[in-house]
Amino acid sequence: MSGMKKLWRLLPLIAVMTFLLTGCGDPTLSALQPKGPVASEQLYLMKLSLFIMVFVVIVVFAIYVYVLIRFRKKAGDDSIPKQVEGSHVLEIIWTVVPILLLLVLAVPTVSYTFKHSTNYTKDKAAVHVKVTAHQFWWQFEYPDLGIATAQELVVPKDKIIAFELVSADVSHAFWVPSLGGKVDTNPGITNTLYLQADEIATFQGRCTELCGASHALMNFTVASKSEADFDAWVAKMKAPATVPATAQKGEELFKENCMSCHAVNANGPGVAPNLKGFADRDTLAGILEHTPENMALWIKDPQDQKPGNKMPAFGKKAGGKLDDAQIKDIVSYLQTLK
Repeated sequence: MSGMKKLWRLLPLIAVMTFLLTGCGDPTLSALQPKGPVASEQLYLMKLSLFIMVFVVIVVFAIYVYVLIRFRKKAGDDSIPKQVEGSHVLEIIWTVVPILLLLVLAVPTVSYTFKHSTNYTKDKAAVHVKVTAHQFWWQFEYPDLGIATAQELVVPKDKIIAFELVSADVSHAFWVPSLGGKVDTNPGITNTLYLQADEIATFQGRCTELCGASHALMNFTVASKSEADFDAWVAKMKAPATVPATAQKGEELFKENCMSCHAVNANGPGVAPNLKGFADRDTLAGILEHTPENMALWIKDPQDQKPGNKMPAFGKKAGGKLDDAQIKDIVSYLQTLK
């Protein structure tokens, strides 16, 4: 059987698989299921442009089929069809109609473009967040609240979140599909963005600018909470951590090996992810399930889990200086950072 025949036999299977796979995906990572006003307005623009394109295709095909049937050559008819070149009516129609369609699309697009570019960083009613992108993690600072965290952004429901976005190294892009479109983060440049969540839920975020070996693993989450729960989270972040006696050995090891990079108090951003509230996070490094086993694997050899990241390996097999027992003690300490 020739290669072309094999391909034709596979086409129906490919078509069916494509149709089925369109139903797959994470509802917290979809621009087609908006959970905020910005995302809803952007989805409206997508639907409007799609409707216009479908309308044009239907009209063009309808005219095409009509002409094929209406003016097909008939047996014994050698006459020349009426020529319509230079028809002012037709020229006006196919000039005016596209202009009208473009206006229908352009007016709301321009309006929403300016609206979504509104800078809320001076608005006292908004929650202000400074986002710093690193290879390959996200740092979130709340300057008005005096706290900082990493990887898991917490915001109050129904309030405008005013972002200032920068990069600490290379170009990245900040995107929470359920809440709104993406914005680049560039070294030396501060970009602004505002988003708002209409539901209490956890949404997925991604980096959408190729930024290195682990670009595809540069994930984060956005947790939307009620205002009361958000205020409780802020108070909890500000409260001093208490370390039980059973974890003090791990605390000493952490201070000797990790404290130079990782802050464990909420007002210290640090050069690596802030670990205040680390034990309450759902994921580790944005990609791993938050379990003691994965924490130990990460500490031993982070390059094995997230290639290209800047954290050194501490496991002896990976060239580090800590044995399994010491790493276990550090893990026990990290589990107290609530």
